[in-house]
Amino acid sequence: MCPPLQRNQHSPIVIVYVYTYPRTFFCYRAIVVGEEKTWEEALEYCREHHDDLASVASETEMMLIQKELRKHNTTEHVWIGLRFLSQDWLWVDGQEMDYEAWGEGGKPLCPHPKMKCGALQVTGGSLSVWEAHDCEERRNFICY
Repeated sequence: MCPPLQRNQHSPIVIVYVYTYPRTFFCYRAIVVGEEKTWEEALEYCREHHDDLASVASETEMMLIQKELRKHNTTEHVWIGLRFLSQDWLWVDGQEMDYEAWGEGGKPLCPHPKMKCGALQVTGGSLSVWEAHDCEERRNFICY
């Protein structure tokens, strides 16, 4: 709400409308690591040298990661911060699972005990998907 208009006899009335729009600031830095590590080793590396294994919590983040991956020669799948814990898939950095990009088979509801780590399929096209993989596989990974 605007304050009351102040004027004296000698000043003309000037009305100024100020529109305030919410501005969205988006900062996401994906770091593709060329070393091949298990999921746990990748998590430890990211937390030691950066912030965490990357979550992909939106389509925008997926596009930014895809753009970064195109600059690198990586394994066919790269580790992301997706893990099956307590009967559900979760981001290890605590982000909400509002966005999902599971492959053709959909989200594994009860994965094999070794297949509880999420990897992003690296494709040359525009569609990348998540898949469950054996946590002991050695892959490149994405930190942020």
